[in-house]
Amino acid sequence: MPRRPSFKIAGERIPLGQSKDVRLVISETYTGEKVHVPLRVIRAKKPGPTVFITAAIHGDEVNGTGIIHDFLFGDLIELKCGTLILAPVVNVFGFESHERYLPDRRDLNRSFPGSAKGSLAGRIAHTLMTELVDKCDYGIDLHTAAFQRTNFPNIRADLTNPAARRLAEAFGCSMIVDGKGPLGSFRREATKRGCPTIILEAGEPWKVEPSVLQIGTRGIRNILAGLEMIDECMVKPPFLAKVRKTQWVRATVGGILKFHLSPGDFVEAGQALVTNYSIMGVEQNTLTSPTHGIVLGMTTMPAVKPGEPICNIATLTAKQLERYRGQLERAKANPYSQAQSDFATSMDVVEA
Repeated sequence: MPRRPSFKIAGERIPLGQSKDVRLVISETYTGEKVHVPLRVIRAKKPGPTVFITAAIHGDEVNGTGIIHDFLFGDLIELKCGTLILAPVVNVFGFESHERYLPDRRDLNRSFPGSAKGSLAGRIAHTLMTELVDKCDYGIDLHTAAFQRTNFPNIRADLTNPAARRLAEAFGCSMIVDGKGPLGSFRREATKRGCPTIILEAGEPWKVEPSVLQIGTRGIRNILAGLEMIDECMVKPPFLAKVRKTQWVRATVGGILKFHLSPGDFVEAGQALVTNYSIMGVEQNTLTSPTHGIVLGMTTMPAVKPGEPICNIATLTAKQLERYRGQLERAKANPYSQAQSDFATSMDVVEA
């Protein structure tokens, strides 16, 4: 792993033992004013790993922004070694307008690695790769569900990459979804570039949810502890499910939904997920789970049309379901350390 006693980003050189706020130019306005991504750079007195933490690549996903704020202004940390680069808002265009996408309607998280002479999205992606990813050893990218959906906290990572696997397992979520990520996604291209990167998917857009903040800040501290950048004990989840297959259950008719499960619940094949009623209250059908699994995500909109996604199931075998359910029940029955109690409480809030 490279060690960087001398470190320069956004045109600013930051020595060991110092912290500084810098502004990374990513574009310009119509009037020619510079558009910046604000960064906080924290450097320990000793060299070590360099880790970036990014949020709001989708401009409406502000839970990640809240996580970085809580991490910065919550319990103080003291870095033993290495460098942290915190970017609370990457898509500043979308953040200002409460939009997921950039002004050119492109998805920044499908535009990597980008090009210096490409579209607006491509140019921003290229700047992030050269100014951020190329200067880091590891990355954590914070996300929420898309519009009118919510996600049970889970980590997405390419588990065939040993370093990405290490980060994913250290974070402390009960769910890891294994995969390289969509073509053009930030974490896929960063990992491919030699900077193993994972993402946290948790909660809803346009919200800062206390339970998500608790899981996110704890997860960041877990990773820093695992990299030996801070002196803290890592907190483990009650169980750790690694899945590769997820599938959406979709509405077959239009109507109003009554939900029978919540994100994070275990589900058996054939178990009722939602019942669909007509606008006049007549029961139309009940949708059931096609497989054993865990409810990974759900719509937050009870009114649906045919084909709209309702429930995302992370597939488990019957043996896995039984094992994880038993581990969770035993964890709830046994006394916790304070840190484990805090983690369990945040999980219960998300499931409620």
